[in-house]
Amino acid sequence: MFANYLIGLREGLEASLVVCILVAYLVKTDHRKALTPVWTGVGIAVAVSLAFGATLQFGTKDLTFEAKELIGGGLSIVAVALVTWMVFWMRRTARHLKAELHGKLDSALALGTGALVLTAFLAVGREGLETALIVWSAVDAADSGWDPLIGAVLGLLTSVVMGWLFYRGALRINLAKFFKWTGGMLVVVAAGILAYGVHDLQEARFLGGLADKAFDISESYPPDTWHATLLKGIFNFQPDPTVLQVAVWALYLIPTLALFLMPVRASRTAQAAAPAAKAEDAPVAEQG
Repeated sequence: MFANYLIGLREGLEASLVVCILVAYLVKTDHRKALTPVWTGVGIAVAVSLAFGATLQFGTKDLTFEAKELIGGGLSIVAVALVTWMVFWMRRTARHLKAELHGKLDSALALGTGALVLTAFLAVGREGLETALIVWSAVDAADSGWDPLIGAVLGLLTSVVMGWLFYRGALRINLAKFFKWTGGMLVVVAAGILAYGVHDLQEARFLGGLADKAFDISESYPPDTWHATLLKGIFNFQPDPTVLQVAVWALYLIPTLALFLMPVRASRTAQAAAPAAKAEDAPVAEQG
Protein backbone atom coordinates (compact mmCIF):
# COMPACT_ATOMS: atom_id res chain seq x y z
CA MET A 1 0.00 0.00 0.00
CA PHE A 2 2.87 2.40 0.81
CA ALA A 3 4.30 2.31 -2.72
CA ASN A 4 0.90 3.14 -4.21
CA TYR A 5 0.33 5.85 -1.59
CA LEU A 6 3.66 7.35 -2.67
CA ILE A 7 2.65 7.22 -6.34
CA GLY A 8 -0.69 8.89 -5.62
CA LEU A 9 0.95 11.52 -3.39
CA ARG A 10 3.74 12.35 -5.80
CA GLU A 11 1.65 12.48 -8.97
CA GLY A 12 -1.29 14.14 -7.26
CA LEU A 13 0.88 16.82 -5.68
CA GLU A 14 2.32 17.76 -9.05
CA ALA A 15 -1.20 18.22 -10.44
CA SER A 16 -2.32 20.10 -7.29
CA LEU A 17 0.65 22.46 -7.54
CA VAL A 18 -0.12 23.17 -11.18
CA VAL A 19 -3.75 24.01 -10.37
CA CYS A 20 -2.80 26.17 -7.39
CA ILE A 21 -0.21 28.10 -9.39
CA LEU A 22 -2.76 28.81 -12.13
CA VAL A 23 -5.50 29.84 -9.70
CA ALA A 24 -3.21 31.96 -7.51
CA TYR A 25 -1.85 33.80 -10.55
CA LEU A 26 -5.33 34.59 -11.88
CA VAL A 27 -6.47 35.85 -8.46
CA LYS A 28 -3.31 37.92 -7.96
CA THR A 29 -3.59 39.54 -11.39
CA ASP A 30 -7.33 40.23 -10.93
CA HIS A 31 -8.47 37.81 -13.65
CA ARG A 32 -11.05 36.06 -11.49
CA LYS A 33 -13.46 35.66 -14.43
CA ALA A 34 -10.88 33.34 -16.01
CA LEU A 35 -11.18 30.92 -13.08
CA THR A 36 -14.30 29.29 -14.56
CA PRO A 37 -12.65 28.09 -17.80
CA VAL A 38 -9.58 27.00 -15.84
CA TRP A 39 -11.69 24.87 -13.49
CA THR A 40 -13.59 23.56 -16.52
CA GLY A 41 -10.33 22.40 -18.05
CA VAL A 42 -9.30 20.79 -14.75
CA GLY A 43 -12.65 18.99 -14.50
CA ILE A 44 -12.39 17.66 -18.06
CA ALA A 45 -8.84 16.45 -17.35
CA VAL A 46 -9.97 14.60 -14.21
CA ALA A 47 -12.90 13.00 -16.08
CA VAL A 48 -10.68 11.85 -18.94
CA SER A 49 -8.13 10.42 -16.50
CA LEU A 50 -10.82 8.49 -14.60
CA ALA A 51 -12.25 7.17 -17.87
CA PHE A 52 -8.78 6.07 -18.96
CA GLY A 53 -8.22 4.27 -15.67
CA ALA A 54 -11.63 2.55 -15.89
CA THR A 55 -10.84 1.44 -19.44
CA LEU A 56 -7.57 -0.09 -18.29
CA GLN A 57 -9.28 -1.86 -15.38
CA PHE A 58 -12.42 -3.17 -17.03
CA GLY A 59 -11.51 -3.24 -20.71
CA THR A 60 -9.26 -6.29 -20.34
CA LYS A 61 -11.56 -8.56 -18.31
CA ASP A 62 -12.83 -10.66 -21.22
CA LEU A 63 -9.44 -11.25 -22.85
CA THR A 64 -7.51 -14.51 -22.78
CA PHE A 65 -4.83 -15.02 -20.13
CA GLU A 66 -2.01 -14.53 -22.63
CA ALA A 67 -3.60 -11.35 -24.00
CA LYS A 68 -4.07 -9.91 -20.50
CA GLU A 69 -0.47 -10.66 -19.60
CA LEU A 70 0.78 -9.16 -22.86
CA ILE A 71 -1.20 -5.94 -22.36
CA GLY A 72 -0.30 -5.78 -18.66
CA GLY A 73 3.39 -6.30 -19.35
CA GLY A 74 3.47 -3.78 -22.17
CA LEU A 75 1.64 -1.11 -20.17
CA SER A 76 3.91 -1.74 -17.18
CA ILE A 77 6.91 -0.93 -19.35
CA VAL A 78 5.17 2.21 -20.65
CA ALA A 79 4.39 3.20 -17.04
CA VAL A 80 8.04 2.78 -16.06
CA ALA A 81 9.09 4.94 -19.00
CA LEU A 82 6.63 7.64 -17.87
CA VAL A 83 7.82 7.46 -14.26
CA THR A 84 11.43 7.78 -15.37
CA TRP A 85 10.70 10.72 -17.66
CA MET A 86 8.53 12.39 -15.02
CA VAL A 87 11.04 12.25 -12.16
CA PHE A 88 13.88 13.53 -14.33
CA TRP A 89 11.68 16.26 -15.82
CA MET A 90 10.60 17.47 -12.38
CA ARG A 91 14.19 17.23 -11.14
CA ARG A 92 15.23 19.61 -13.91
CA THR A 93 12.26 22.02 -13.97
CA ALA A 94 11.02 22.19 -10.36
CA ARG A 95 12.91 25.44 -9.76
CA HIS A 96 11.23 27.36 -12.58
CA LEU A 97 7.88 25.59 -12.94
CA LYS A 98 6.00 28.65 -11.68
CA ALA A 99 7.51 31.01 -14.26
CA GLU A 100 6.85 28.50 -17.05
CA LEU A 101 3.17 28.14 -16.12
CA HIS A 102 2.73 31.90 -15.78
CA GLY A 103 4.04 32.37 -19.31
CA LYS A 104 1.59 29.81 -20.72
CA LEU A 105 -1.29 31.37 -18.80
CA ASP A 106 -0.49 34.87 -20.08
CA SER A 107 -0.63 33.56 -23.64
CA ALA A 108 -3.93 31.79 -22.96
CA LEU A 109 -5.47 34.93 -21.44
CA ALA A 110 -4.64 36.81 -24.61
CA LEU A 111 -6.31 34.16 -26.80
CA GLY A 112 -9.55 33.74 -24.84
CA THR A 113 -11.72 31.24 -22.97
CA GLY A 114 -10.99 28.23 -25.16
CA ALA A 115 -7.26 28.66 -24.73
CA LEU A 116 -7.66 28.84 -20.94
CA VAL A 117 -9.66 25.60 -20.89
CA LEU A 118 -7.07 23.91 -23.09
CA THR A 119 -4.14 25.18 -21.00
CA ALA A 120 -5.64 23.85 -17.76
CA PHE A 121 -6.67 20.59 -19.43
CA LEU A 122 -3.19 19.93 -20.84
CA ALA A 123 -1.42 20.94 -17.64
CA VAL A 124 -3.52 18.66 -15.44
CA GLY A 125 -4.45 16.01 -18.01
CA ARG A 126 -0.86 14.94 -18.56
CA GLU A 127 -0.44 14.31 -14.86
CA GLY A 128 -3.82 12.58 -14.66
CA LEU A 129 -3.17 10.16 -17.51
CA GLU A 130 0.27 9.36 -16.13
CA THR A 131 -1.22 8.73 -12.71
CA ALA A 132 -3.94 6.44 -14.07
CA LEU A 133 -1.45 4.32 -16.00
CA ILE A 134 1.17 4.16 -13.26
CA VAL A 135 -1.36 3.34 -10.53
CA TRP A 136 -3.02 0.69 -12.70
CA SER A 137 0.34 -0.92 -13.40
CA ALA A 138 1.31 -0.83 -9.72
CA VAL A 139 -2.03 -2.28 -8.62
CA ASP A 140 -1.79 -4.99 -11.27
CA ALA A 141 1.73 -5.85 -10.17
CA ALA A 142 0.86 -5.89 -6.47
CA ASP A 143 -2.01 -8.33 -7.06
CA SER A 144 -3.27 -7.98 -3.48
CA GLY A 145 -6.90 -6.94 -3.67
CA TRP A 146 -8.08 -3.42 -3.00
CA ASP A 147 -5.21 -2.37 -0.70
CA PRO A 148 -2.99 -0.90 -3.46
CA LEU A 149 -5.89 1.08 -4.93
CA ILE A 150 -6.85 2.37 -1.47
CA GLY A 151 -3.24 3.45 -0.94
CA ALA A 152 -3.22 5.35 -4.24
CA VAL A 153 -6.53 7.08 -3.45
CA LEU A 154 -5.28 8.09 0.00
CA GLY A 155 -2.14 9.52 -1.62
CA LEU A 156 -4.23 11.54 -4.07
CA LEU A 157 -6.46 12.86 -1.28
CA THR A 158 -3.39 13.84 0.74
CA SER A 159 -2.00 15.70 -2.26
CA VAL A 160 -5.27 17.65 -2.67
CA VAL A 161 -5.16 18.71 0.99
CA MET A 162 -1.49 19.69 0.66
CA GLY A 163 -2.27 21.69 -2.47
CA TRP A 164 -5.02 23.60 -0.68
CA LEU A 165 -2.68 24.29 2.27
CA PHE A 166 -0.04 25.56 -0.16
CA TYR A 167 -2.56 27.90 -1.71
CA ARG A 168 -3.66 29.22 1.67
CA GLY A 169 -0.04 29.76 2.67
CA ALA A 170 -0.39 27.36 5.61
CA LEU A 171 2.21 24.89 4.37
CA ARG A 172 5.75 25.46 3.11
CA ILE A 173 8.24 22.74 2.28
CA ASN A 174 11.39 22.59 0.19
CA LEU A 175 9.85 21.29 -3.02
CA ALA A 176 13.22 20.55 -4.60
CA LYS A 177 14.15 18.19 -1.76
CA PHE A 178 10.65 16.70 -1.64
CA PHE A 179 10.68 15.81 -5.33
CA LYS A 180 14.25 14.53 -5.06
CA TRP A 181 13.52 12.04 -2.27
CA THR A 182 10.13 10.93 -3.58
CA GLY A 183 11.60 10.68 -7.07
CA GLY A 184 14.36 8.38 -5.83
CA MET A 185 11.81 6.16 -4.10
CA LEU A 186 9.66 6.10 -7.24
CA VAL A 187 12.65 4.88 -9.27
CA VAL A 188 12.90 1.93 -6.85
CA VAL A 189 9.16 1.26 -7.21
CA ALA A 190 9.44 1.54 -11.01
CA ALA A 191 12.21 -1.08 -11.05
CA GLY A 192 9.83 -3.53 -9.37
CA ILE A 193 7.03 -2.69 -11.82
CA LEU A 194 9.44 -3.22 -14.72
CA ALA A 195 10.51 -6.63 -13.41
CA TYR A 196 6.88 -7.64 -12.96
CA GLY A 197 6.07 -6.41 -16.47
CA VAL A 198 8.85 -8.60 -17.86
CA HIS A 199 7.36 -11.55 -15.97
CA ASP A 200 3.95 -10.80 -17.56
CA LEU A 201 5.54 -10.82 -21.01
CA GLN A 202 7.20 -14.13 -20.20
CA GLU A 203 3.88 -15.61 -19.12
CA ALA A 204 2.35 -14.28 -22.35
CA ARG A 205 5.10 -16.20 -24.20
CA PHE A 206 6.30 -12.96 -25.76
CA LEU A 207 9.62 -13.37 -23.97
CA GLY A 208 11.36 -16.62 -23.14
CA GLY A 209 13.11 -17.80 -19.99
CA LEU A 210 10.05 -18.33 -17.79
CA ALA A 211 11.48 -21.57 -16.41
CA ASP A 212 14.95 -20.12 -15.77
CA LYS A 213 14.72 -19.09 -12.13
CA ALA A 214 17.35 -16.85 -10.55
CA PHE A 215 16.38 -18.39 -7.21
CA ASP A 216 13.32 -19.99 -5.62
CA ILE A 217 12.54 -19.62 -1.91
CA SER A 218 8.80 -20.16 -2.26
CA GLU A 219 8.66 -23.09 0.14
CA SER A 220 10.36 -21.20 2.96
CA TYR A 221 8.92 -17.76 2.21
CA PRO A 222 5.72 -16.93 4.15
CA PRO A 223 3.74 -14.55 1.89
CA ASP A 224 1.33 -13.44 4.64
CA THR A 225 3.91 -11.90 7.00
CA TRP A 226 4.38 -8.15 7.43
CA HIS A 227 7.86 -8.12 5.90
CA ALA A 228 6.67 -10.12 2.89
CA THR A 229 3.84 -7.64 2.39
CA LEU A 230 6.30 -4.74 2.70
CA LEU A 231 8.73 -6.23 0.17
CA LYS A 232 5.90 -6.98 -2.24
CA GLY A 233 4.29 -3.56 -1.86
CA ILE A 234 7.47 -1.49 -2.29
CA PHE A 235 9.80 -3.62 -4.40
CA ASN A 236 7.30 -6.02 -6.05
CA PHE A 237 9.51 -8.78 -4.68
CA GLN A 238 8.58 -12.34 -5.57
CA PRO A 239 10.24 -15.46 -4.13
CA ASP A 240 10.88 -17.11 -7.51
CA PRO A 241 11.97 -14.46 -10.06
CA THR A 242 13.40 -15.42 -13.41
CA VAL A 243 16.96 -14.64 -14.43
CA LEU A 244 15.66 -12.09 -16.95
CA GLN A 245 13.58 -10.32 -14.29
CA VAL A 246 16.54 -9.92 -11.96
CA ALA A 247 18.80 -8.77 -14.79
CA VAL A 248 16.30 -6.16 -16.05
CA TRP A 249 15.64 -4.95 -12.49
CA ALA A 250 19.35 -4.40 -11.81
CA LEU A 251 20.13 -2.91 -15.22
CA TYR A 252 17.35 -0.35 -14.77
CA LEU A 253 17.68 0.48 -11.07
CA ILE A 254 21.43 0.96 -10.65
CA PRO A 255 22.21 3.39 -13.51
CA THR A 256 18.85 5.22 -13.30
CA LEU A 257 19.12 5.86 -9.57
CA ALA A 258 22.77 6.89 -9.91
CA LEU A 259 21.91 9.41 -12.66
CA PHE A 260 18.93 10.73 -10.72
CA LEU A 261 20.95 11.37 -7.56
CA MET A 262 23.69 13.24 -9.42
CA PRO A 263 23.79 17.02 -8.82
CA VAL A 264 21.68 19.01 -11.26
CA ARG A 265 23.48 21.41 -13.56
CA ALA A 266 21.11 24.29 -14.12
CA SER A 267 20.84 25.52 -17.70
CA ARG A 268 21.06 29.23 -18.53
CA THR A 269 17.29 29.32 -19.04
CA ALA A 270 16.68 27.71 -15.67
CA GLN A 271 19.13 30.09 -14.00
CA ALA A 272 17.30 33.05 -15.47
CA ALA A 273 13.89 31.76 -14.39
CA ALA A 274 14.91 30.47 -10.96
CA PRO A 275 14.82 33.82 -9.14
CA ALA A 276 11.15 34.17 -10.10
CA ALA A 277 10.18 30.85 -8.55
CA LYS A 278 12.50 29.42 -5.94
CA ALA A 279 11.84 25.86 -4.87
CA GLU A 280 12.38 26.76 -1.24
CA ASP A 281 9.27 28.96 -1.29
CA ALA A 282 5.87 27.43 -1.84
CA PRO A 283 4.96 29.02 -5.18
CA VAL A 284 1.24 28.75 -4.62
CA ALA A 285 1.21 30.50 -1.29
CA GLU A 286 0.82 33.83 -3.04
CA GLN A 287 -2.70 35.17 -2.99
CA GLY A 288 -4.29 38.49 -3.86
